[in-house]
Amino acid sequence: MIQPDDDYFMKAALLEAKQAYEEDEIPVGAVIVCNQRIIARGHNMTETLNDVTAHAEILAITSAANFLGSKYLNDCTLYVTLEPCAMCAGALFWSQISRVVYGAEDDKRGFTKVNTHMLHPKTEIKAGVMAVECSRLLMDYFSAKRK
Repeated sequence: MIQPDDDYFMKAALLEAKQAYEEDEIPVGAVIVCNQRIIARGHNMTETLNDVTAHAEILAITSAANFLGSKYLNDCTLYVTLEPCAMCAGALFWSQISRVVYGAEDDKRGFTKVNTHMLHPKTEIKAGVMAVECSRLLMDYFSAKRK
């Protein structure tokens, strides 16, 4: 049996981002994986919920914690289409997530631009997975907004 890879799970995060796009939210999507299985999904809902903290990562973290019955996400991986912001990086730090994989870089608000040591010291980071596809969705969204 073939094991799903980072591209496979990033495609699932992209589906979440596309759902956000359809809901006129900034198209960022996230999934959390444990034991090669998606246990949580989220996409930006800041406009829908009128809540600045309703980022894809935060919603996915909450869902994963509820699924696992634990506030710690050890042995889990977050796949997110855009580099997490400082707020989301802080939540990921406290969750002690094992791995973060993101697609597009966020040159303005990404956590690596603010402070590269925002995640838990044991958290592995992988950037640039399907970055072109993730960036294209964001560019399409903002291009349509500027018309």
